[in-house]
Amino acid sequence: MPLPNNTAAVFLGGDAELGFVKVASTKDLEHGKMKGVEAGGKSLLVVNLEGKYYAIGNICTHMSCMLSDGLLKGESAQCPCHGSAFNVKTGGVLKGPAKKPEPFFQVKVEGDQILVNV
Repeated sequence: MPLPNNTAAVFLGGDAELGFVKVASTKDLEHGKMKGVEAGGKSLLVVNLEGKYYAIGNICTHMSCMLSDGLLKGESAQCPCHGSAFNVKTGGVLKGPAKKPEPFFQVKVEGDQILVNV
């Protein structure tokens, strides 16, 4: 499928045809909470910030700890092992020791279903 102008694509592995898959229900993820899920062979961190949902990788790029075991502080997911922090909207590194960002994934909500494009 062609991409719109000024759009870049990064293939993160897995099935390119999988598209959007259900990862949770809005009822399962309260405001200001995050949840680790598996979808399309990937470990994802899904976050609810003021009723808007975001998804980034759940495995810390520093030492492979699970971000879902850490803390959510505003837009920052903090790794429980060494304190690396990632922006949950973009996957960008906010605080080291991690240097590599988390992958981020498109999210949409249909009814009460949270869907992520894996």
